[in-house]
Amino acid sequence: MNPYQKKRRWKLFLLVFAIVIGGASVVYSNFFVKKMEREEAAQFQLRLKVLEQQMRVYENERLTGIFETIKKNNTMDIIITKTDGSIYLWYGLDTTKTLYPDIKTKEYDSLYFANQLAKMKRQHKPAMMKDPDDTPLIAYYKDSFILTQLRYFPYIQLGVIFLFLLTAYVAFSSARRAEQDQVWVGLAKETAHQLGTPISSLMAWVELIKSKFDAEDDALIAEMENDIHRLEIVTDRFSKIGSKPILEDHIVYIVIQNFVDYFKIRTSDKINFSVIGDKQVRAMLSIPLFDWVIENLLKNAANAIENEGNITINIIENLAKEEVFIDVTDTGRGIQRSRFDTVFQPGYTTRKRGWGLGLSLTKRIIENYHRGQIFVKDSELGKGTTFRIVLKSSITYEPTTNTGVPRVV
Repeated sequence: MNPYQKKRRWKLFLLVFAIVIGGASVVYSNFFVKKMEREEAAQFQLRLKVLEQQMRVYENERLTGIFETIKKNNTMDIIITKTDGSIYLWYGLDTTKTLYPDIKTKEYDSLYFANQLAKMKRQHKPAMMKDPDDTPLIAYYKDSFILTQLRYFPYIQLGVIFLFLLTAYVAFSSARRAEQDQVWVGLAKETAHQLGTPISSLMAWVELIKSKFDAEDDALIAEMENDIHRLEIVTDRFSKIGSKPILEDHIVYIVIQNFVDYFKIRTSDKINFSVIGDKQVRAMLSIPLFDWVIENLLKNAANAIENEGNITINIIENLAKEEVFIDVTDTGRGIQRSRFDTVFQPGYTTRKRGWGLGLSLTKRIIENYHRGQIFVKDSELGKGTTFRIVLKSSITYEPTTNTGVPRVV
Protein backbone atom coordinates (compact mmCIF):
# COMPACT_ATOMS: atom_id res chain seq x y z
CA MET A 1 0.00 0.00 0.00
CA ASN A 2 1.51 3.34 -1.06
CA PRO A 3 1.58 6.44 1.22
CA TYR A 4 -1.28 8.10 -0.64
CA GLN A 5 -3.53 5.09 -0.09
CA LYS A 6 -2.60 5.02 3.61
CA LYS A 7 -3.43 8.72 3.94
CA ARG A 8 -6.70 8.16 2.12
CA ARG A 9 -7.57 5.31 4.50
CA TRP A 10 -6.88 7.56 7.51
CA LYS A 11 -9.15 10.24 6.02
CA LEU A 12 -11.89 7.64 5.59
CA PHE A 13 -11.39 6.46 9.18
CA LEU A 14 -11.65 10.03 10.51
CA LEU A 15 -14.77 10.62 8.44
CA VAL A 16 -16.43 7.47 9.81
CA PHE A 17 -15.36 8.44 13.35
CA ALA A 18 -16.88 11.91 12.92
CA ILE A 19 -20.13 10.39 11.58
CA VAL A 20 -20.32 8.05 14.60
CA ILE A 21 -19.80 10.96 17.00
CA GLY A 22 -22.38 13.05 15.16
CA GLY A 23 -24.86 10.19 15.15
CA ALA A 24 -24.35 9.60 18.88
CA SER A 25 -24.93 13.30 19.53
CA VAL A 26 -28.20 13.24 17.56
CA VAL A 27 -29.41 10.08 19.34
CA TYR A 28 -28.51 11.55 22.76
CA SER A 29 -30.32 14.81 21.96
CA ASN A 30 -33.35 12.93 20.64
CA PHE A 31 -33.54 11.10 23.96
CA PHE A 32 -34.08 14.39 25.77
CA VAL A 33 -36.49 15.57 23.07
CA LYS A 34 -38.66 12.47 23.54
CA LYS A 35 -38.56 12.92 27.30
CA MET A 36 -39.63 16.55 27.01
CA GLU A 37 -42.40 15.58 24.57
CA ARG A 38 -43.77 13.16 27.15
CA GLU A 39 -43.64 15.84 29.84
CA GLU A 40 -45.46 18.33 27.63
CA ALA A 41 -48.10 15.71 26.79
CA ALA A 42 -48.61 15.11 30.52
CA GLN A 43 -48.88 18.86 31.11
CA PHE A 44 -51.44 19.07 28.30
CA GLN A 45 -53.60 16.39 29.92
CA LEU A 46 -53.30 18.15 33.28
CA ARG A 47 -54.29 21.43 31.70
CA LEU A 48 -57.38 19.87 30.14
CA LYS A 49 -58.50 18.42 33.47
CA VAL A 50 -58.02 21.82 35.10
CA LEU A 51 -60.03 23.49 32.33
CA GLU A 52 -62.87 21.01 32.72
CA GLN A 53 -63.01 21.57 36.48
CA GLN A 54 -62.63 25.31 36.10
CA MET A 55 -65.63 25.49 33.76
CA ARG A 56 -67.72 23.48 36.21
CA VAL A 57 -66.80 25.25 39.45
CA TYR A 58 -65.93 28.72 38.14
CA GLU A 59 -68.02 30.43 40.87
CA ASN A 60 -66.01 28.80 43.65
CA GLU A 61 -63.63 31.60 44.76
CA ARG A 62 -61.44 29.21 46.74
CA LEU A 63 -60.72 27.02 43.71
CA THR A 64 -60.52 29.89 41.24
CA GLY A 65 -57.18 31.08 42.70
CA ILE A 66 -55.75 27.56 42.40
CA PHE A 67 -56.88 27.33 38.79
CA GLU A 68 -55.30 30.69 37.94
CA THR A 69 -52.01 29.64 39.55
CA ILE A 70 -51.96 26.44 37.47
CA LYS A 71 -52.71 28.43 34.28
CA LYS A 72 -49.84 30.85 34.94
CA ASN A 73 -47.39 27.97 35.35
CA ASN A 74 -48.64 26.24 32.20
CA THR A 75 -48.03 28.43 29.16
CA MET A 76 -48.86 25.90 26.46
CA ASP A 77 -50.56 27.01 23.25
CA ILE A 78 -53.95 25.28 23.15
CA ILE A 79 -56.97 25.45 20.87
CA ILE A 80 -60.26 23.78 21.78
CA THR A 81 -62.80 23.23 19.02
CA LYS A 82 -66.31 21.93 18.80
CA THR A 83 -66.99 18.74 16.90
CA ASP A 84 -67.87 20.76 13.81
CA GLY A 85 -64.37 22.28 13.77
CA SER A 86 -65.28 25.77 14.98
CA ILE A 87 -62.97 27.22 17.64
CA TYR A 88 -64.45 27.18 21.17
CA LEU A 89 -61.54 28.37 23.33
CA TRP A 90 -57.82 29.12 23.02
CA TYR A 91 -54.94 29.72 25.38
CA GLY A 92 -51.44 31.15 24.94
CA LEU A 93 -51.98 32.50 21.40
CA ASP A 94 -51.96 36.04 20.05
CA THR A 95 -55.67 36.58 19.45
CA THR A 96 -55.65 39.77 17.42
CA LYS A 97 -53.88 41.60 14.62
CA THR A 98 -53.33 45.32 14.05
CA LEU A 99 -55.62 46.77 11.41
CA TYR A 100 -53.57 49.90 10.78
CA PRO A 101 -49.92 50.53 11.79
CA ASP A 102 -50.65 53.97 13.23
CA ILE A 103 -53.87 53.06 15.05
CA LYS A 104 -54.04 50.63 17.97
CA THR A 105 -57.33 49.13 16.78
CA LYS A 106 -57.20 45.30 16.56
CA GLU A 107 -59.49 42.55 15.32
CA TYR A 108 -59.70 38.76 15.57
CA ASP A 109 -57.32 37.13 13.06
CA SER A 110 -59.16 34.06 11.76
CA LEU A 111 -56.42 33.12 9.26
CA TYR A 112 -53.80 33.07 12.03
CA PHE A 113 -55.89 30.69 14.13
CA ALA A 114 -56.61 28.46 11.15
CA ASN A 115 -52.86 28.15 10.49
CA GLN A 116 -52.11 27.46 14.15
CA LEU A 117 -54.82 24.82 14.32
CA ALA A 118 -53.48 23.10 11.18
CA LYS A 119 -49.98 23.07 12.70
CA MET A 120 -51.29 21.54 15.94
CA LYS A 121 -53.14 18.83 14.03
CA ARG A 122 -49.90 17.90 12.24
CA GLN A 123 -47.87 17.71 15.46
CA HIS A 124 -50.07 15.78 17.89
CA LYS A 125 -53.19 13.70 18.17
CA PRO A 126 -56.15 15.55 19.70
CA ALA A 127 -57.67 14.87 23.12
CA MET A 128 -61.37 14.76 23.99
CA MET A 129 -63.04 16.76 26.78
CA LYS A 130 -66.50 18.07 27.70
CA ASP A 131 -67.95 21.45 28.56
CA PRO A 132 -70.24 21.99 31.59
CA ASP A 133 -73.20 20.80 29.50
CA ASP A 134 -71.37 17.56 28.62
CA THR A 135 -70.99 18.68 25.02
CA PRO A 136 -67.94 16.94 23.49
CA LEU A 137 -64.98 19.17 22.65
CA ILE A 138 -61.67 18.48 20.88
CA ALA A 139 -58.41 19.90 22.29
CA TYR A 140 -55.16 20.49 20.39
CA TYR A 141 -51.75 21.77 21.43
CA LYS A 142 -48.40 22.46 19.80
CA ASP A 143 -44.80 22.04 20.87
CA SER A 144 -43.30 24.73 23.02
CA PHE A 145 -40.67 27.04 21.56
CA ILE A 146 -37.97 25.44 23.73
CA LEU A 147 -38.87 21.93 22.52
CA THR A 148 -38.78 23.10 18.90
CA GLN A 149 -35.34 24.61 19.43
CA LEU A 150 -34.12 21.49 21.19
CA ARG A 151 -35.36 19.30 18.33
CA TYR A 152 -33.39 21.20 15.68
CA PHE A 153 -30.42 22.14 17.84
CA PRO A 154 -28.33 18.95 17.31
CA TYR A 155 -28.61 19.28 13.53
CA ILE A 156 -27.63 22.95 13.67
CA GLN A 157 -24.78 22.00 15.98
CA LEU A 158 -23.61 19.28 13.58
CA GLY A 159 -23.80 21.72 10.68
CA VAL A 160 -21.68 24.28 12.51
CA ILE A 161 -19.16 21.62 13.55
CA PHE A 162 -19.04 20.26 10.01
CA LEU A 163 -18.43 23.73 8.54
CA PHE A 164 -15.73 24.37 11.13
CA LEU A 165 -14.01 21.05 10.43
CA LEU A 166 -14.30 21.57 6.68
CA THR A 167 -12.81 25.06 6.93
CA ALA A 168 -10.03 23.80 9.20
CA TYR A 169 -9.32 20.86 6.89
CA VAL A 170 -9.18 23.05 3.79
CA ALA A 171 -6.97 25.60 5.52
CA PHE A 172 -4.65 22.91 6.91
CA SER A 173 -4.46 21.08 3.58
CA SER A 174 -3.75 24.31 1.71
CA ALA A 175 -1.03 25.27 4.16
CA ARG A 176 0.53 21.81 4.03
CA ARG A 177 0.32 21.72 0.23
CA ALA A 178 1.89 25.16 -0.01
CA GLU A 179 4.70 24.05 2.31
CA GLN A 180 5.27 20.88 0.29
CA ASP A 181 5.23 22.88 -2.93
CA GLN A 182 7.89 25.22 -1.55
CA VAL A 183 10.08 22.25 -0.64
CA TRP A 184 9.66 20.67 -4.08
CA VAL A 185 10.22 23.96 -5.87
CA GLY A 186 13.39 24.60 -3.89
CA LEU A 187 14.64 21.06 -4.51
CA ALA A 188 13.87 21.31 -8.24
CA LYS A 189 15.60 24.64 -8.67
CA GLU A 190 18.63 23.45 -6.72
CA THR A 191 18.78 20.32 -8.90
CA ALA A 192 18.68 22.48 -12.03
CA HIS A 193 21.47 24.64 -10.62
CA GLN A 194 23.62 21.61 -9.76
CA LEU A 195 23.13 20.08 -13.23
CA GLY A 196 24.26 23.25 -14.97
CA THR A 197 27.99 22.78 -14.34
CA PRO A 198 28.40 19.15 -15.53
CA ILE A 199 26.25 19.83 -18.60
CA SER A 200 28.43 22.76 -19.56
CA SER A 201 31.49 20.55 -19.10
CA LEU A 202 29.99 17.81 -21.28
CA MET A 203 29.27 20.31 -24.03
CA ALA A 204 32.86 21.49 -23.89
CA TRP A 205 34.19 17.93 -23.98
CA VAL A 206 32.06 17.10 -27.04
CA GLU A 207 33.37 20.15 -28.87
CA LEU A 208 36.93 19.16 -27.93
CA ILE A 209 36.40 15.61 -29.26
CA LYS A 210 34.93 16.94 -32.51
CA SER A 211 37.84 19.28 -33.12
CA LYS A 212 40.58 16.87 -32.01
CA PHE A 213 39.36 13.85 -33.96
CA ASP A 214 37.74 15.74 -36.82
CA ALA A 215 34.37 14.16 -35.98
CA GLU A 216 31.99 16.92 -37.04
CA ASP A 217 29.79 14.52 -38.99
CA ASP A 218 30.14 11.48 -36.74
CA ALA A 219 26.73 9.89 -35.97
CA LEU A 220 27.74 8.86 -32.45
CA ILE A 221 28.87 12.37 -31.59
CA ALA A 222 25.56 13.69 -32.95
CA GLU A 223 23.63 11.38 -30.64
CA MET A 224 25.80 12.46 -27.72
CA GLU A 225 24.88 16.05 -28.52
CA ASN A 226 21.22 15.11 -28.63
CA ASP A 227 21.48 13.57 -25.17
CA ILE A 228 23.27 16.62 -23.82
CA HIS A 229 20.61 18.81 -25.35
CA ARG A 230 18.08 16.58 -23.65
CA LEU A 231 19.80 17.15 -20.32
CA GLU A 232 19.54 20.88 -20.95
CA ILE A 233 15.80 20.51 -21.53
CA VAL A 234 15.43 18.50 -18.32
CA THR A 235 17.36 21.15 -16.41
CA ASP A 236 15.15 23.81 -17.94
CA ARG A 237 12.08 21.88 -16.78
CA PHE A 238 13.27 21.79 -13.19
CA SER A 239 14.16 25.48 -13.27
CA LYS A 240 10.62 26.31 -14.45
CA ILE A 241 8.88 24.46 -11.60
CA GLY A 242 7.10 26.97 -9.39
CA SER A 243 7.19 29.66 -12.09
CA LYS A 244 4.53 30.55 -14.61
CA PRO A 245 5.66 29.04 -17.91
CA ILE A 246 5.58 31.00 -21.16
CA LEU A 247 3.14 29.43 -23.62
CA GLU A 248 3.88 29.91 -27.30
CA ASP A 249 1.99 29.05 -30.47
CA HIS A 250 3.20 25.73 -31.96
CA ILE A 251 2.05 23.13 -34.46
CA VAL A 252 1.19 20.17 -32.25
CA TYR A 253 2.16 17.50 -34.79
CA ILE A 254 5.69 18.87 -35.22
CA VAL A 255 6.29 19.14 -31.47
CA ILE A 256 5.17 15.57 -30.84
CA GLN A 257 6.96 14.12 -33.87
CA ASN A 258 10.26 15.74 -32.82
CA PHE A 259 10.08 14.14 -29.41
CA VAL A 260 9.00 10.74 -30.77
CA ASP A 261 12.01 10.78 -33.12
CA TYR A 262 14.27 11.28 -30.13
CA PHE A 263 12.48 8.81 -27.87
CA LYS A 264 11.97 5.82 -30.14
CA ILE A 265 15.67 5.17 -30.82
CA ARG A 266 16.17 4.94 -27.05
CA THR A 267 13.40 2.36 -26.63
CA SER A 268 13.08 -1.27 -27.62
CA ASP A 269 12.97 -1.79 -31.38
CA LYS A 270 10.07 -4.18 -30.82
CA ILE A 271 7.79 -1.21 -30.18
CA ASN A 272 6.48 0.67 -33.20
CA PHE A 273 5.70 4.39 -32.87
CA SER A 274 3.42 6.37 -35.15
CA VAL A 275 2.07 9.92 -35.09
CA ILE A 276 -1.10 10.39 -37.15
CA GLY A 277 -3.95 12.84 -37.52
CA ASP A 278 -4.15 16.56 -38.20
CA LYS A 279 -0.71 17.95 -39.09
CA GLN A 280 -1.64 21.63 -39.03
CA VAL A 281 -3.60 22.20 -35.82
CA ARG A 282 -1.91 24.60 -33.41
CA ALA A 283 -2.00 25.11 -29.65
CA MET A 284 -0.33 27.27 -27.02
CA LEU A 285 2.43 25.12 -25.51
CA SER A 286 5.47 25.29 -23.31
CA ILE A 287 7.79 22.93 -25.20
CA PRO A 288 9.94 21.77 -22.23
CA LEU A 289 6.88 21.00 -20.11
CA PHE A 290 4.77 19.54 -22.91
CA ASP A 291 7.65 17.25 -23.92
CA TRP A 292 7.67 16.07 -20.32
CA VAL A 293 3.99 15.15 -20.64
CA ILE A 294 4.56 13.18 -23.85
CA GLU A 295 7.63 11.54 -22.34
CA ASN A 296 5.72 10.31 -19.29
CA LEU A 297 2.87 8.98 -21.41
CA LEU A 298 5.23 7.19 -23.83
CA LYS A 299 7.26 5.69 -20.98
CA ASN A 300 4.11 4.37 -19.32
CA ALA A 301 2.91 3.01 -22.66
CA ALA A 302 6.26 1.33 -23.34
CA ASN A 303 6.34 -0.20 -19.84
CA ALA A 304 2.80 -1.55 -20.34
CA ILE A 305 3.91 -3.45 -23.47
CA GLU A 306 5.52 -6.70 -22.36
CA ASN A 307 6.99 -7.92 -25.67
CA GLU A 308 6.04 -6.42 -29.00
CA GLY A 309 3.46 -3.72 -29.53
CA ASN A 310 2.42 -0.40 -30.99
CA ILE A 311 2.15 3.11 -29.60
CA THR A 312 0.04 5.51 -31.65
CA ILE A 313 -0.42 9.24 -31.11
CA ASN A 314 -3.48 10.56 -32.87
CA ILE A 315 -4.00 14.33 -33.18
CA ILE A 316 -7.64 15.32 -33.69
CA GLU A 317 -9.08 18.81 -34.08
CA ASN A 318 -12.51 19.50 -32.64
CA LEU A 319 -13.65 22.49 -34.71
CA ALA A 320 -16.96 22.89 -32.85
CA LYS A 321 -15.23 23.64 -29.53
CA GLU A 322 -11.88 24.83 -30.96
CA GLU A 323 -10.07 22.06 -29.11
CA VAL A 324 -7.24 19.68 -29.86
CA PHE A 325 -7.51 16.03 -28.85
CA ILE A 326 -4.25 14.10 -28.46
CA ASP A 327 -4.88 10.37 -28.00
CA VAL A 328 -1.93 8.23 -26.88
CA THR A 329 -2.83 4.58 -27.47
CA ASP A 330 -0.77 1.51 -26.61
CA THR A 331 -1.31 -2.23 -27.01
CA GLY A 332 -0.18 -3.03 -23.49
CA ARG A 333 -1.68 -4.79 -20.52
CA GLY A 334 -4.49 -2.26 -19.91
CA ILE A 335 -5.91 -0.62 -16.79
CA GLN A 336 -8.88 -1.66 -14.67
CA ARG A 337 -11.80 0.76 -15.05
CA SER A 338 -11.93 1.30 -11.28
CA ARG A 339 -8.40 2.77 -11.45
CA PHE A 340 -8.94 5.29 -14.24
CA ASP A 341 -8.71 8.16 -11.72
CA THR A 342 -6.29 6.45 -9.33
CA VAL A 343 -3.47 6.33 -11.89
CA PHE A 344 -3.11 10.14 -11.63
CA GLN A 345 -2.71 10.11 -7.85
CA PRO A 346 0.78 10.69 -6.38
CA GLY A 347 2.44 7.45 -5.34
CA TYR A 348 0.40 5.16 -7.59
CA THR A 349 2.63 2.79 -9.56
CA THR A 350 2.64 -0.81 -10.75
CA ARG A 351 6.43 -0.95 -11.03
CA LYS A 352 8.68 -2.15 -8.22
CA ARG A 353 11.08 0.78 -8.59
CA GLY A 354 8.57 3.40 -9.62
CA TRP A 355 7.93 6.60 -7.69
CA GLY A 356 4.39 6.99 -8.95
CA LEU A 357 4.85 10.67 -9.82
CA GLY A 358 4.95 10.62 -13.64
CA LEU A 359 1.22 10.76 -14.37
CA SER A 360 0.60 13.01 -11.38
CA LEU A 361 3.07 15.55 -12.79
CA THR A 362 1.57 15.08 -16.25
CA LYS A 363 -1.91 15.94 -14.97
CA ARG A 364 -0.58 18.98 -13.16
CA ILE A 365 1.31 20.27 -16.20
CA ILE A 366 -1.72 19.89 -18.48
CA GLU A 367 -4.35 21.26 -16.09
CA ASN A 368 -2.44 23.95 -14.17
CA TYR A 369 -0.06 25.24 -16.83
CA HIS A 370 -1.81 24.53 -20.14
CA ARG A 371 -5.40 24.88 -18.85
CA GLY A 372 -6.35 21.59 -20.45
CA GLN A 373 -7.52 18.14 -19.43
CA ILE A 374 -6.04 14.65 -19.36
CA PHE A 375 -7.86 11.41 -18.57
CA VAL A 376 -8.03 7.75 -19.44
CA LYS A 377 -10.34 7.68 -22.44
CA ASP A 378 -10.54 3.92 -22.74
CA SER A 379 -8.76 0.78 -21.58
CA GLU A 380 -9.25 -2.96 -21.79
CA LEU A 381 -7.24 -5.51 -19.89
CA GLY A 382 -4.88 -7.37 -22.16
CA LYS A 383 -5.57 -5.11 -25.16
CA GLY A 384 -4.31 -1.64 -24.32
CA THR A 385 -5.06 1.85 -23.06
CA THR A 386 -5.81 5.27 -24.55
CA PHE A 387 -4.97 8.48 -22.70
CA ARG A 388 -6.57 11.66 -24.03
CA ILE A 389 -5.18 15.18 -23.71
CA VAL A 390 -7.56 18.08 -24.42
CA LEU A 391 -6.08 21.48 -25.27
CA LYS A 392 -7.53 24.70 -26.64
CA SER A 393 -6.41 25.26 -30.22
CA SER A 394 -4.74 28.62 -30.82
CA ILE A 395 -5.44 28.84 -34.58
CA THR A 396 -7.97 26.90 -36.63
CA TYR A 397 -6.98 25.88 -40.15
CA GLU A 398 -9.10 25.03 -43.13
CA PRO A 399 -8.00 22.11 -45.33
CA THR A 400 -4.78 22.72 -47.25
CA THR A 401 -5.21 24.74 -50.44
CA ASN A 402 -3.91 23.72 -53.87
CA THR A 403 -0.64 25.52 -53.14
CA GLY A 404 -0.12 23.36 -50.08
CA VAL A 405 -0.21 26.38 -47.76
CA PRO A 406 -2.69 26.18 -44.87
CA ARG A 407 -5.12 29.09 -44.80
CA VAL A 408 -5.98 30.74 -41.47
CA VAL A 409 -9.69 31.17 -40.80
